[in-house]
Amino acid sequence: MKKFSLFCTAMMLMGTAAAVEPVDTVKTYELQDVQVVSTRATQKTPMAFSNMQKEQIKQVNYGKDIPSILNMLPSVTISSDAGTGIGYSGIRVRGTDPTRINVTTNGIPMNDAESSQMYWVNIGDFTSSVQSIQVQRGVGTSTNGAGAFGATVNMQTENIGAKPYLGLDISGGSYGTHKETLRFSTGLLGNHWGIQGRLSNIGSDGYIDRASSAMYSYFLQGGYFTDKTVVKLITFNGKERTYMAWDYASKADMEKYGRKYNPCGMYTDDDGNTAFYKDQTDNYHQQYYQLLWNQLLNRNWNLNVGLYYTRGDGYYQQYKTDQKLYKYHLESLGKRSDLTRKKKMGNDFYGTVAAVNFDNHNGLTANIGGGINKYDGVHYGKVLWLRDFIDADITNNEYYRNHAHKVDGNIYGKVNYDILPGLNGFVDLQYRHVSLEMYGPSQEYDDNKQQIPLDVDRTYNFFNPKAGLTWQFMTNHTAYASYAIAHKEPVRNDFEDMISETEQVDPKAERLNDLEIGYRYETAKLSAGANFYYMDYDNQFVLTGAQDSNGEMVARNIKDTYRMGVELTLGWRPCKGFTWDMNATFSKNRAKNMNVTVINEDWSQSTANVGTTHLAYSPDIIVNNCFAYEWKGFKAMLTSKYISEQYMTNSGFKSYLEDDGSYTSAMIDAMFVTDIDLSYTFKLKALKSATIGITVYNLFSEKYESNGSCSMNFRNENGKVIAYNGGWAWATYSAQAPAHFLAHLSMNF
Repeated sequence: MKKFSLFCTAMMLMGTAAAVEPVDTVKTYELQDVQVVSTRATQKTPMAFSNMQKEQIKQVNYGKDIPSILNMLPSVTISSDAGTGIGYSGIRVRGTDPTRINVTTNGIPMNDAESSQMYWVNIGDFTSSVQSIQVQRGVGTSTNGAGAFGATVNMQTENIGAKPYLGLDISGGSYGTHKETLRFSTGLLGNHWGIQGRLSNIGSDGYIDRASSAMYSYFLQGGYFTDKTVVKLITFNGKERTYMAWDYASKADMEKYGRKYNPCGMYTDDDGNTAFYKDQTDNYHQQYYQLLWNQLLNRNWNLNVGLYYTRGDGYYQQYKTDQKLYKYHLESLGKRSDLTRKKKMGNDFYGTVAAVNFDNHNGLTANIGGGINKYDGVHYGKVLWLRDFIDADITNNEYYRNHAHKVDGNIYGKVNYDILPGLNGFVDLQYRHVSLEMYGPSQEYDDNKQQIPLDVDRTYNFFNPKAGLTWQFMTNHTAYASYAIAHKEPVRNDFEDMISETEQVDPKAERLNDLEIGYRYETAKLSAGANFYYMDYDNQFVLTGAQDSNGEMVARNIKDTYRMGVELTLGWRPCKGFTWDMNATFSKNRAKNMNVTVINEDWSQSTANVGTTHLAYSPDIIVNNCFAYEWKGFKAMLTSKYISEQYMTNSGFKSYLEDDGSYTSAMIDAMFVTDIDLSYTFKLKALKSATIGITVYNLFSEKYESNGSCSMNFRNENGKVIAYNGGWAWATYSAQAPAHFLAHLSMNF
């Protein structure tokens, strides 16, 4: 905040020395969009994408995380650990996990540089400061930051408008959920200056036991505007505290304790009673700074430059039962004990992005851009308390500390050219360089009780070409086709998880060949489209269904995999006020020549080929439907989503055999969920507008799970591979809330 105040003061002093001339507010508004021009797809881009504008976002933004906001887009599935869409939430597109989805804001990378995850919980209510969101499916266009293997989520923050406003948004409802957002803008001051911001508070008890969330955030930007120049300094943050709910629960536990059961933090107290550690929480604070300069050079040329810095600090605490003390450097006290531990991290992420954009307004556009960033992080862990050695001095205990440094740079060039009337060619070439270094003791130990170092020093050089054609062959009819190649490096968890394997395998970079063929029909009342995709992978990292000791999902290279499908969209407006929108994805997601580890009768291990299998967490069918009606300020929206069953492993087995002869499911069952939203907008003398409404989620109380984890053993019986428990198999699920509601009120002054 202090840095922001100093910057605004300096710009104002500069402005008072300049002649105050009126600016074209339309131009300044459009010039703010230049920041994302080079990384966004347009109607002439031969790829599949969806746009959400501010008004569409506003209609569903009542406190849930961004994955819930994007839930109705094609090929999207989401998950929520707390069961309500608030707290730890995730998004998958075409079955690819969140680490393969590139997220940018104003063209600036948002994914965690080490894990490639986007932790939406760290930016609570960020949706209230977003102007638009574009989701590109598949490889998409060249962008900055982590490589896109399933999708790109490209967000642009809110533009500073010419008129001042003050707004208040309030939501409240089931499970102690509440949201308070204060929005404000000065409009243009002295024809050249503007300040706009937001303060937010979101809290929820969660549907799952103890899965509470508390998220505090702000967004503040100041800008200097002329007809040809926009300079903006943006700062925003997120601070969160969530109780862990990421271990999930088995179906047996749900039947015994209820669907809300949460095993995280469970232990047995001194009286033999089941108890739960009250500080089994995740805590994080992330602070962002962006300095943006958009410049109109002349009618044909413009450029954008962005500088950014992100600071992250956080920790989580866990109660762990019956731990081997040598793994915590406490072997002098004894062999085992219950304990509580704290894992901490701190990181700095900084860099720059830039692009020069050309448009001759006669069928030729071109972009040259790129960026470079540096990440420096540290991870370490401490023991806070020992149950069996409560008087021991462990003040200075630190059982691991490792460091990470990563440099990621890319340069790209794009051209869109009208080859013939109605026929447009697209070429996009990107070079990306990544250097990754990690060092220091890990949390893993070998069979000789020696701590294994985390020793990684890798360099990757990727060339990612894309090309395609768009053909408007009749009025309202457009066809397109494109072919793209993308690469992605392994992430921190891939290296850490391999350390614990008996047979250590070096993680390999992935390669994706993506073919997209599509058709669009668009009129004022009817729009329809079909997009066929074939995504062929080499060494794709696919979730295995297992979770590591930290509760994070484990991924492994699978040599030969593919995802193919068709995405259908329909929008119909038969009469004034009524709209019908739907989309559906029918896909086939497979691993070829899949091998599993077989445990032999003498306890030795071998591999067995189980042929072509389903990829984990990749449903064959996703269908979204929305009916909306608007009349004189009244709005009603009924949305439904169907997701077919999902495998939780890549083995091809839907269940595994228990010792008693029963079978345990290894599937996430199909689900069909309906939401309804009702609202009314009106005006009062003291208000520009006010909207009051209510949203009921999961209207028919569908019992479903959005996520899960699974592990099983395999053996040979008469030449046939059998999946069985073997003493340590599991299948756990993330249960979602039945019918619940949020009432909401928005006032604009």
